[in-house]
Amino acid sequence: MRSKSSIISLLPLIVCVAALLTHVTDGGGIQPLSKIAIHCTRIAIDDSAYVKASPSLLGNKGEDTDWVKVEFFSPNATSTDWIGVFSPANFNSSSCPAVNMEGKEPAICSAPIKYQFANYSSGYPNSGKGSFKFQLINQRSDFSFGFFTGGLSTPKLIAVSNKISFKNPKAPVYPRLAQGKSWNEMTVTWTSGYDINEAFPFVEFGMVWGPSTRSPAGTLTFNRGSLCGEPARTVGWRDPGFIHTSFLEDLWPNKMYYYKVAHELTNGTIVYGKTYTFKASPFPGQNSLQRVIIFGDMGKAERDGSNEYSSYQPGSLNTTDTIAKDMENIDIIFHIGDIVYANGYISQWDQFTAQVEPLTSRVPYMLASGNHERDWPNTGSFYQNLDSGGECGVLSETMYYVPTENRANYWYSTDYGMFRFCVADSEHDWREGSEQYKFIESCLSSVDRKQQPWLIFIAHRVLGYSSGSSYAAEGSFAEPMGRESLQKLWQKYRVDIAFYGHVHNYERTCPVYENQCMNSEKSHYAGTMNGTIHVVAGGGGSHLSAFSNSTPNWSVYRDMDYGFVKLTAFNHSSLLFEYKKSSDGNVYDSFTIDRDYRDVLACVVDSCPAKTLAS
Repeated sequence: MRSKSSIISLLPLIVCVAALLTHVTDGGGIQPLSKIAIHCTRIAIDDSAYVKASPSLLGNKGEDTDWVKVEFFSPNATSTDWIGVFSPANFNSSSCPAVNMEGKEPAICSAPIKYQFANYSSGYPNSGKGSFKFQLINQRSDFSFGFFTGGLSTPKLIAVSNKISFKNPKAPVYPRLAQGKSWNEMTVTWTSGYDINEAFPFVEFGMVWGPSTRSPAGTLTFNRGSLCGEPARTVGWRDPGFIHTSFLEDLWPNKMYYYKVAHELTNGTIVYGKTYTFKASPFPGQNSLQRVIIFGDMGKAERDGSNEYSSYQPGSLNTTDTIAKDMENIDIIFHIGDIVYANGYISQWDQFTAQVEPLTSRVPYMLASGNHERDWPNTGSFYQNLDSGGECGVLSETMYYVPTENRANYWYSTDYGMFRFCVADSEHDWREGSEQYKFIESCLSSVDRKQQPWLIFIAHRVLGYSSGSSYAAEGSFAEPMGRESLQKLWQKYRVDIAFYGHVHNYERTCPVYENQCMNSEKSHYAGTMNGTIHVVAGGGGSHLSAFSNSTPNWSVYRDMDYGFVKLTAFNHSSLLFEYKKSSDGNVYDSFTIDRDYRDVLACVVDSCPAKTLAS
């Protein structure tokens, strides 16, 4: 039997393990940073150990991403030693908030931005020496590297590196385009270290080969008190800097524009970001080639291999890079929920904006809200789980712009030429009688199908049909109450395709209504439209989800792999649907729709307008 004193001495370890378990238990996989019990760290600096980083100054030519070589040595090397990247470089307890540690103040209370095990360097376990490279992005502060032994659950800090920094840590970076509330408005959102009392943010833009003008930007930020729980308010907290949004108005349809984000300092000096270009949106109903990318659940990954022992988002980089290669043939992108999977580790949102910058800087990048952005108990979310890690929607609502009436209610409509997109927020009540239900009906009913024949419904959770194993086990083959609440609207207003994420695979249904296929065709749909095709496109990058053993009669194509969907509208009558794999960009499933306006008007079950016998 253990003595009372030895049991008491184990209490801090028990508390650390318990806290660690609360952070890693998550329906969407384990966030790699949550594996680290950083608040349980013991300081045990070993004078014979070292960790060194070079170069000390990054971004000498204005780069916002750079590589750092890290060299390290320990006289007592073990297989669980690891290197953590910290920013700001001083990561001691001076700014710790109150934490539940039985009255013991932690030595470190901010998680690293990323980490890598020392034995990733060949020969380290035998020699104690190692080196590898980290890729860093400009995140508004300096960096240092901590050398830890004891694994992730009982870390012991044995050495700290020199400090390194970008040439201008406050520089404006990672622009994110999005559609505004009107068709001829483009919004530009970016991040910087400049508060409004230091500099005035703006966008300098103009038609390609034309003169430039300036558009002012608004500035937002948030603090710990804006967030709802752990780890976002504790070990996951990192200052988000300042998020700026400018509204570029009265754009000419289909014109190419150049732009660069900028800040005018109080002394008159102007700090510019990089120069980019975008094509303005087409007029609603405009008859031209229009191409749309849709996927969900991508998350982020690290190009330097760090954090990858967890295989958290193994397909993320492939999806990003494959889409980036085809940007000349893409007009707008929809990322339909589970954006970053930061799960309360705020630094990861910066990492994600850097990863997708080749996409977001060139075309509108439209979001939908998912469980990993919004859900937290007693905060108004429809689902009372811990999936957001305490973010409760604050990050997605601040870091990116979407044309909602109220960013806390993440539903909106947006028009792109011949398309009308009705984007729902599955993390808020959508049932009949709810505020969101009224929005959905208004969005679907208000479109002029003569001019915008392609009507698309989007939500993160599967409100329609999925034979994913989790839904099959529940017997609902969708979110409970979802289909029952919304299918009459889809049928009444002739929704062409409904897209979802949440389930990490790809699946396409037949045109379906009330569990019945309304058309036996699988690859070419023509004439009177009846039923909605439901598509799960949740294979953006996160760990994959299995299907049920049996295939329902309404399921046409299933693929447990990483990929995305591309829609191409050639004109008012012809639409091409393609499912492409992220690994090679090739098409693995496709169909076409050919129809005229009268085919949308034709009477079908539960979609017939009132008639009279009067002449």
